Amino acid sequence: MDPRNQFSDNPETQKPQEEEQQHLPILPIASISLALSTILPTHFLNPPKISTLFNKPNKVKIPTQVSSLSNLSLSASSLPPTKSNFKSTISANPLQNTLTLNPLRPSEPSNAAGLRRASIVWFRNDLRVHDNECLNAAHNESMSVLAVYCFDPRDYGKSSSGFDKTGPYRASFLIESVADLRKNLQARGSDLVVRIGKPETVLVELAKAVGAEAVYAHREVSHDEVKGEDKIDAVMKDEGLEVKYFWGSTLYHVDDLPFKLEQMPTNYGGFREKVQGLEVRKTIEALDQLRGLPARGDVEPGEIPSLVDLGLNPSGTMGQNGKPAANASLVGGENEALQRLRKFAAECQAQPSKENKDGTTDSIYGANFSCKISPWLAMGCLSPRSMFDELKKSTSRTISAASGKKDGGSGTGLNWLMYELLWRDFFRFITKKYSAAKQNSATPVTACVGAAA
Repeated sequence: MDPRNQFSDNPETQKPQEEEQQHLPILPIASISLALSTILPTHFLNPPKISTLFNKPNKVKIPTQVSSLSNLSLSASSLPPTKSNFKSTISANPLQNTLTLNPLRPSEPSNAAGLRRASIVWFRNDLRVHDNECLNAAHNESMSVLAVYCFDPRDYGKSSSGFDKTGPYRASFLIESVADLRKNLQARGSDLVVRIGKPETVLVELAKAVGAEAVYAHREVSHDEVKGEDKIDAVMKDEGLEVKYFWGSTLYHVDDLPFKLEQMPTNYGGFREKVQGLEVRKTIEALDQLRGLPARGDVEPGEIPSLVDLGLNPSGTMGQNGKPAANASLVGGENEALQRLRKFAAECQAQPSKENKDGTTDSIYGANFSCKISPWLAMGCLSPRSMFDELKKSTSRTISAASGKKDGGSGTGLNWLMYELLWRDFFRFITKKYSAAKQNSATPVTACVGAAA
């Protein structure tokens, strides 16, 4: 018998051959060229069906250039990829379909995944871009922002006593302030949407139109304003939208008070004693560039109404002699407010006080304080903190020089300003206290009742 045939027929010697064949290394698919598939046995390659890699099979384009395959760095295993390694290798495999991703808008930051798609900023008595925590927060937490101001019809017309709810002077000042806010927003790449209507209706309609996920606003203090916030909360909750409130109308922040608002002293002396030594929060700088408007919805900015549109008589701003009244000379808006503040600070530095023969002082902070600054503070064109910071910087030398005088207390420099702003804080906080109490009480609550308690 031929020894070669004898060797091949021997089962003892054939078994090692089969085991050796079973342990041959499986070559990685990506490390060979397409030409090798015509030479090597197909069971060496045994590639998984491409259709098993996808839930929905698609047409696959296989590169014809050898260089296209030589750069691949796939796993050497010939087993079909599991769910975990499918995710890790999908972007490196040109044999698989290209993933189609929506490109980020140029204005979107790299951390866009953690931001809201669109938000609304509801301007109220905060018609400014500087020291506006509400505005800054919305633009820092959203990819697009829609700024809105509503002229609420309920704020106009006659009251039950027959008086104008909003007079022509205040309305004219408000219209100018809203127009100035729009200009400041436009200069920073945004805009202001203006509507005449109830905020709880207008905001919901705009939120649906642009796909907003949240509404940002500052809290207010009066009973009607607090009641309006409750309405906004209710309708937004029904729509699945979040409402984020901020505080920015006082010198001291409500969260920094050393007492709960319901436990606030009912007299100014007690309030001043409690807040003595309290730190004033730093002023928030205005953003140089704001987010763009939401692409969805194509919302029209709208026209700013006139006095006639609000049901007011323009002739009401004229004096008896047919000339504009003194109050009509006040121009609303943030830009005017900042100019007035700088001028006021310069006057305070140049003429801090005038000493009389009887030892008393006449400070320009006193009676002139109201007509020079208060209208812009009330409308929110200027924040108390920004005013405090500006006067603190400009009068630092004056205050230091006046500190050695026998009267160097509340009648000079920044101390007098603190006196005025503290009174303003007291009235706003006490109003907020009883407005909130009235919301939670079936019977009206007055300051007298609170004081007696």
